Amino acid sequence: MTNERLPVGRVAIVVGAAGELGRATALKLAEHGMTVVAVDRNEPGLEGLPNGIARELVDATDPNAAAPMLERIVRDVGLPDVLVNTIGAFQIGGALNTTPDLLRLMIDVNLGSALWLSQAVAPYMERNGTGAIVHIASRPGIEPSAGMAAYAVSKAALVHLTRILDLELRPLGIRVNSIAPQLLDTASNRAALPKEALAHAVTPEAIAEVVAFLVSEAAAPISGAILPAYGA
Repeated sequence: MTNERLPVGRVAIVVGAAGELGRATALKLAEHGMTVVAVDRNEPGLEGLPNGIARELVDATDPNAAAPMLERIVRDVGLPDVLVNTIGAFQIGGALNTTPDLLRLMIDVNLGSALWLSQAVAPYMERNGTGAIVHIASRPGIEPSAGMAAYAVSKAALVHLTRILDLELRPLGIRVNSIAPQLLDTASNRAALPKEALAHAVTPEAIAEVVAFLVSEAAAPISGAILPAYGA
């Protein structure tokens, strides 16, 4: 971990911080005065972050990686107040042509990582008596969409997991919410999709603002929510 010149503040772990949404979230939380630890398996992407943000090179889809990572963060930075999980995978494929490998990939990345990270961070947040967890779901996880069966099912499972975690963790002082974008305005989406499809896409910075609100004291009454972020 690199943690030179970390600011003093609540400790926030942002997983998937090498991606556009994760990076925007890490920067926004740091701007709000939090001590941010950026987590990703993409080392070059993490190196582009400012020096004031600590970095952990970890594959969060590995069920055995989350707990040791949290131990290191607690030892080197402090007890976590916030966990934001932005990692995800998307691949087109209808219900009739979804393969076992595709289903396994979507479940492992979009659902499994959320569960392993939540399991790992919860005991430390319980020790604090407070905490906020935010996972990134998606509109197809709420409303059925043709042609993306494995992805939509994995995100639907994440939506349900969020609500289960809320029931189990809220008594411990830990809030769990999800944000459900429809489409993000990212470089990869701009390269892959026609211009008209991006008309209502939401910027990563806009989602990062919603994350910052959800982990703030102003959102203290909100837990178990799935916030739509579909764009105008």
